[in-house]
Amino acid sequence: MVAEYPPMGWNSWDCYGAAVTEETVLKNAVYMAKNLKKYGWEYVVVDIQWYQPTASTHAYEPFSDLTMDGYGRLLPAENRFPSARGGRGFRPLADQIHRLGLKFGIHIMRGLPRMAAHRRLPIFESGSRCDEAADPNSICLWNPDMYGLRCDLPAARAYYDSIFKLYASWGVDYVKCDDIAREYPRCEREIEIISEACKRCGRDITLSLSPGPAPLEKAEHLKQYANLWRITDDFWDDWRLLKAMFERAEKWCIHAGPGHWPDADMLPVGALRQCYAQDGEGSHNGWTRFTHAEQRTMMSLWCMMRSPLMIGGDLPKNDDFTLKLLTNAALLEIEKAAWCAHPIRTTQEESIWFAPRKDGKGYYAAAFNLSDEERTVTVPMVSMEPGAVFAVEIWGGKLACFPLTARLEPHDVQVYRIMTE
Repeated sequence: MVAEYPPMGWNSWDCYGAAVTEETVLKNAVYMAKNLKKYGWEYVVVDIQWYQPTASTHAYEPFSDLTMDGYGRLLPAENRFPSARGGRGFRPLADQIHRLGLKFGIHIMRGLPRMAAHRRLPIFESGSRCDEAADPNSICLWNPDMYGLRCDLPAARAYYDSIFKLYASWGVDYVKCDDIAREYPRCEREIEIISEACKRCGRDITLSLSPGPAPLEKAEHLKQYANLWRITDDFWDDWRLLKAMFERAEKWCIHAGPGHWPDADMLPVGALRQCYAQDGEGSHNGWTRFTHAEQRTMMSLWCMMRSPLMIGGDLPKNDDFTLKLLTNAALLEIEKAAWCAHPIRTTQEESIWFAPRKDGKGYYAAAFNLSDEERTVTVPMVSMEPGAVFAVEIWGGKLACFPLTARLEPHDVQVYRIMTE
């Protein structure tokens, strides 16, 4: 099964924006293989604008020339991804990442390049042209590179088939498709065609849809046609966004299951914004603005709701705290061991979550302090299953006494593994 468990990996956006290079990707892949792979981290994902030769910051360059083949399919910019020279695309980079025991992913925008439509390029292995597939009235509001497709025409299906066959030949394991998850109803059919092309391409590829918020009323459609989908717009290191995620997590957690995962977005930890002006307002010297407590809360909520985990920071720059945060095996185990996670109480000051283990050997409880003051948070005894024997604190590894009560810093959490007879 594709995405039997929530995908775990690294994505280049939070640290390098549109300016990611092959050198950066490989450095992060080597770090992951050495330090994180044994904990379940495996995907290395190249985010947006890998086909733009002049990209050098986090920002997009509107209407720039894009690298593509004679069939309107985008190719890696060779000055930024040297191994792509000679028409090899991402195959050499994917091979290097696979040799590390990892998986390779890329970001795409929905649709096809405007340049391909304007030049009336043919669609690979099709009697159609790119201008016939393109819908000039379907345009991304924040990135002008692409036209959406006229999904009532065979040309649209032919184009998506052509690019996913190309990605399969490169050895791509994960595709993040952008400008689509929150675009219902206009993109509903386009999601279906993309999903069908992904499944027909001859390779198992995990399909992710961005950005959010995806509409909750379309949960069943998303579960049928995607492996993960964003439940929020871009998530950054801001406590207000993290606190707001508790409401989103409560609504979406019931839809998490093998092959389909509501996605709370990337983990903005460690070294972020590495291609931003470091003295710019809010840059925080390129480091996450989350406190240690807030990072523990984020990791705990993502794991309890079983969100995909995609690290946003530049991995080789991790400090000791960040590495330990990402390698807490007892916490990461929740992603695979738990099911039916849900909150039993959430207020402005605190939230209590429970998740039974699939093997019947106990369950997990998380106590969150959402207030701005130090606070004692207690897991209600009435929620305890009969036969609870003992509990272990996942943040700290100590035995815990019943009733489970934690004195927590502002915005902090304690998670418990509770054993039963």
